[in-house]
Amino acid sequence: MRQIILDTETTGIDPKEGHRLVEIGAVEMINRRLTGNTYHQYINPERHIDAEVVAVHGIDDEKVANEPVFADVADEFWAFIAGAELIIHNAAFDVGFIDHELAMLNKKRREPVLGPVAEHCRILDTLGLARQKHPGQRNNLDALCKRYEIDNGHRVLHGALLDAEILADVYLAMTGGQTALTLETGNQSADNQQEGSEQGLTVQRLTLSPGQLKVIVPDAAEQAAHEAKCQAHKLSWQQG
Repeated sequence: MRQIILDTETTGIDPKEGHRLVEIGAVEMINRRLTGNTYHQYINPERHIDAEVVAVHGIDDEKVANEPVFADVADEFWAFIAGAELIIHNAAFDVGFIDHELAMLNKKRREPVLGPVAEHCRILDTLGLARQKHPGQRNNLDALCKRYEIDNGHRVLHGALLDAEILADVYLAMTGGQTALTLETGNQSADNQQEGSEQGLTVQRLTLSPGQLKVIVPDAAEQAAHEAKCQAHKLSWQQG
């Protein structure tokens, strides 16, 4: 299964008010294993970037003045995401901006028509997933990193590729795959012990390569014993 963990940065909050993309970052994961394949692009939004969002992501007009416009990178970006499951935190925001950019692009050319995203990709919103798992709690990316003990100390400002990489770790931790959960060492207070797995576990990323996981195949005697037990359970169920 091919999944793309994706994040964007923008000039403002609402594309309906003329706001545009200024950065796209994405990382590829196949069968829940990060491949190292990434997509990252700064974009000239062809408009002013609001000061309040510059304070969030640090991308100002000067930084993207010489970057390509979305029309120049759209095909490469689309080729990277098309057909994959997209994992996005607060997906409605990012997908809304991408669809807006694609719609403007499609008006200017006949072929190929790109988008909408939801017609070509499955979309998993990790914000919705986090709210289901942790109702009534803060579920922004920083809060989830703290909850799952994922190091995001290098995240001073928002950045599309950095946030996508962090979200990949958060997603894997939330869904229980490709992570190692190890009990903390040392003394813990009674309060800490009662807080359960979220506070009493350390999440570490595995870097296993193919062939490192040992597969143990049952011998003939074990297989026969297993089949006999299954048959006994089946007979018990039929009679009971």
